[in-house]
Amino acid sequence: MGGAFRRFRVARKLPESSVITSFHLTPADGGPLWDMRPGQYLTLRIPLAEGPVLRTYSLSCPTEGRDHHRISVKREPQGAGSGWLHDRVSEGDVIEIAAPRGSFCLDQTSERPVLLLAGGVGLTPLLAMLHALAQTSRRVWFIHAVENGEVQALRDEVAALADVSGGLITALNVYRTPSEQDRATARFDAEGVIDRALLQSTLPLDDYEVYLCGPTPFMVAMWRVLTGLGIAPARIAYEFFGKGGSLAALAATPAPLVQADRRMPTRAPQSLSKLDFITDPDARALPERPAQPGLAPADGASEVVFARSGVTVPWSDAATSILELAEGAGLAPAFSCREGICSTCSCRIDEGSVDYFSDPLDSPRPGQVLICCSRPTGRVVLDL
Repeated sequence: MGGAFRRFRVARKLPESSVITSFHLTPADGGPLWDMRPGQYLTLRIPLAEGPVLRTYSLSCPTEGRDHHRISVKREPQGAGSGWLHDRVSEGDVIEIAAPRGSFCLDQTSERPVLLLAGGVGLTPLLAMLHALAQTSRRVWFIHAVENGEVQALRDEVAALADVSGGLITALNVYRTPSEQDRATARFDAEGVIDRALLQSTLPLDDYEVYLCGPTPFMVAMWRVLTGLGIAPARIAYEFFGKGGSLAALAATPAPLVQADRRMPTRAPQSLSKLDFITDPDARALPERPAQPGLAPADGASEVVFARSGVTVPWSDAATSILELAEGAGLAPAFSCREGICSTCSCRIDEGSVDYFSDPLDSPRPGQVLICCSRPTGRVVLDL
């Protein structure tokens, strides 16, 4: 766990727009690149004056046929990580990075047509998915909503994939406020926002799998449009970028916060409402599994005793982690990343042991466990 980070050299620093820059990263030791799944992210250890912090950035590169990892980072006004990368990192510098993580990934076993809906810098994980889809015979629509051509990144890369797809990939650019230069060069396909009328006029009737990524108001609007068009929530995978804050309070606040870039889809899974973010640009909601209606005891003697709450719950395969088991029992443990990165969910273990299905980036202190990425190996007693 202590060796989870590797040193990578910045082989290239490439501005992609007025606000987004790509960083091409190669192993400093000359070793192999990591395997990755389309949609995953890298975790960077950022050396700030007050101490190192962790920030995560989506991989925007293809999964195959590459000699570097690539992240494409938007400069955020108050973003410690993005500011450090944009202002202080140069080609040749070395960065500490942990292996790809994240469950917002393309389902590469499916043959359904795919709709990729990106808002702003939310195109980064979806671009990695598009590269993978370009190697298949699946029909794909890639729709990117952005302010204008000045801030749009990687447009030509998307267009090139569509151009050689033989009609399998359709790419549309929707500019909210196109400039005169955008109009003169015909860089966009629609003006305004992605709405019901645009999707109805663009998409044939079919059983789509949808992948969403972008700022919170974009996510809210798209969720409502898509479900209003009859797309089942189970067919919609999503990842949020944008300022987060306490989503427990935001989800309970009426519509004005949606307009202020502060709220998630009203029908998003319940566990997302508790997420406090550690990522940069300051928020990433990991795709969640639907809440389970009940917990049936699994075979064997595994159970978790939440001592301070006075609750004992048999282990169930309906939960993927002790954190999910606790949430299913009505408890509300503290957490942030749900990926073993931030240690927010750490709690004391008084009896028993756990297995980690996702190794923590840093080992928990002696006598502590991370409940977001572990399962009990038998009877476990936690100070929770």
